[in-house]
Amino acid sequence: MPDARTIAVDYLARVEGEGSLRVSVVDGTIEDVEFSIFEPPRFFEAFLRGRPFADAPDITARICGICPVAYQMSASHAIEDAFGMRVDGPLRLLRRLLYCGEWIESHALHVYMLHAPDFLGYESAIHMARDQRDVVQRGLRLKKAGNAVVGVLGGREVHPVNVRVGGFYRVPSRHELQRLVPELEWARAAAADTIEWVSTFPFPDLDQDVELVALRHRDEYPFNEGRIVSNRGLDIAVAEYDEHFVEEHVERSNALHSRVRERGSYLVGPAARYSLNFDRLAPDARRLALGAGLGESCTNPFRSIVVRAVEIFQAVDEALRIIAAYEPPPEPFVPVEPRAGVGRGATEAPRGLLYHRYAVDDGGRIVDAQIVPPTAQNQATIEQDLRAVLEANLAMADDELGWLLEQTIRNYDPCISCATHFLDLQVDRRSSTAGGSDG
Repeated sequence: MPDARTIAVDYLARVEGEGSLRVSVVDGTIEDVEFSIFEPPRFFEAFLRGRPFADAPDITARICGICPVAYQMSASHAIEDAFGMRVDGPLRLLRRLLYCGEWIESHALHVYMLHAPDFLGYESAIHMARDQRDVVQRGLRLKKAGNAVVGVLGGREVHPVNVRVGGFYRVPSRHELQRLVPELEWARAAAADTIEWVSTFPFPDLDQDVELVALRHRDEYPFNEGRIVSNRGLDIAVAEYDEHFVEEHVERSNALHSRVRERGSYLVGPAARYSLNFDRLAPDARRLALGAGLGESCTNPFRSIVVRAVEIFQAVDEALRIIAAYEPPPEPFVPVEPRAGVGRGATEAPRGLLYHRYAVDDGGRIVDAQIVPPTAQNQATIEQDLRAVLEANLAMADDELGWLLEQTIRNYDPCISCATHFLDLQVDRRSSTAGGSDG
């Protein structure tokens, strides 16, 4: 009689909402791994239809409280593409500076509060603070430094209100940006210390053979612009996204799964971005990454925490360079002239590539919208990681296995709702009938 084992996680919080995990194992062989998303659809694309184009940055910012800038930037770029316009010069640099702030606060939150406790054996960052108070305080201060940048440029730290199609409603003075410098200089040193700290964590051995996808710019580490490339030969303009990627409904999930046409699943996010753009990092960031043992690419999802630390340093370093060279533009935005068309935009959110497409009419109203967030693109790859981790660790006790599964999912940067250990692990051990297992 075959021995059947069922691991069921009925509710797990994640970036976009609620989900579950179910694994069926018979005679030591994994029969099925299902990472299911059952949160009801949020309808943001439907909310946008019929709205003036100017509403897109503010509406899409509400999709995420941790990375609203990413949604604002992708929306703005897509609308500008539809209108045949381009934002350049100081306004373009201010957009990069705003993105620096978001990367700093988002990555610091993930590294210190959400992910590090897993590696160090703590139930949460609060428990970790009892033994490593200075470390947790460093993480909070790093996050605060990023929030300050977002606050100055965005008007407030959460769901910024100063971003508009064409630029900003108001641009900061040199003095306002210079006031950020002392804390950013501290943050640069703290980010270097963070890289060294996380590089000492115990990393499970899990190098995955997966297609890595990210933006690549001709001379910058990617934030707002670039071509979409992969380690398997993809090299396309953002406007060609829908020709090469497809979203599909999976019966068990309310979130669409993405794949590369005729190839399959892929990975977006820090590890993909780093591996495809190592030569675009600042020299000191490259040196620190190599010193942390990363090499020029990263295919172990557990080491993504080191990549995020490197990207904190990169973002702080670039923020300081932008501020040092800043000259306020004559106007806070490029004048917008609506016209009918279809526009596409892709930027690099902290969690990875974020694609927007909008169709607008000649009055500037949105008639159709498509938003493809990073988490949705990574769902199939998350399942593959879970399967690989389970195959290598089926001999583990149930509580240890549950902990490792949490780490595996958290590699993809779950949001605030996932800050505690969210897997309610249930294991059903039984002998199946001759007809097979019902688990």
